[in-house]
Amino acid sequence: MLAKRFDAIDARLTAWMARYGVTLLRISLGLVFFWFGALKFFPGLSPATGLATRTIELLTFGLIPANVSIYLLAVWETAIGIGLIFGLYLRATLLLLWLQMLGTITPIFLLPGEVFAHIPYAPTLEGQYIFKNIVLISAGIVIGATVRGGALVDDPSLAGRAGVKSDSLS
Repeated sequence: MLAKRFDAIDARLTAWMARYGVTLLRISLGLVFFWFGALKFFPGLSPATGLATRTIELLTFGLIPANVSIYLLAVWETAIGIGLIFGLYLRATLLLLWLQMLGTITPIFLLPGEVFAHIPYAPTLEGQYIFKNIVLISAGIVIGATVRGGALVDDPSLAGRAGVKSDSLS
């Protein structure tokens, strides 16, 4: 009796997560991008400003000065946030996200002394800020899998028909 009740509750919760999970992921990822981008409009509020401007300066060979690049990055990140929050132009929004993420990881290679206290195993606070982007990239992948109408399903037989095994990378 208890096992049946637990199974029924588990099935309802799983169905709810399948139905709303991607939407909640998209909105929460959008909030992160919007918030972090908005902070960059206000000098001294974003802990990433220094590393971001130095990275952009290196990537653009000094053509974009720091005082301009931080506002461009702020606009870029808030645009990603707005696109994700409201589900607008998701393909374009995700393209901006991927490009931004590529730029975000470049300090690992261009400025390793600022990313690691001890290379390669002890990241600085800025390095930790970069490495947490692995989660953001994974979230973008999940959202991207739905832009053509795909969705999460709570029925293993439906997932199996698509050749996908639950919770595996194979």
